[in-house]
Amino acid sequence: MDRHTPMHALPEEIQKMLPEDKVCKYCGVSYLILHEFKAMEEKVKAMEKEMKFYQGSVEREKRLQEKIKSLSQDLEQYKIDNKSKTESKIYFRVMCRLEVEHCQLKEQMPNSQHSVSEPYIGL
Repeated sequence: MDRHTPMHALPEEIQKMLPEDKVCKYCGVSYLILHEFKAMEEKVKAMEKEMKFYQGSVEREKRLQEKIKSLSQDLEQYKIDNKSKTESKIYFRVMCRLEVEHCQLKEQMPNSQHSVSEPYIGL
């Protein structure tokens, strides 16, 4: 904790006072440190307010980390699913192109030749 240093020296008459005249007869606290005590009380209040703000942050952090982990796993699964779908679409396109090329070849061949057993490429 920071120590408060007074800006001005105590008046000479206070410096010459007896110690028993400088303290509270009831609690024994020096009147000279009363302002330091009040400053300390203000700091404690501020720290309590800050502690309330941070209270539960560990649990919130843990929940957020779990949520991030779950979302990351979902993202990876979506990537895998998307790759599989993309591969299926590519396969389907290739098969369609092969079928089209097969049909085009059949059309180009004279009638006598494609009565011979034709390879059929089906889906």
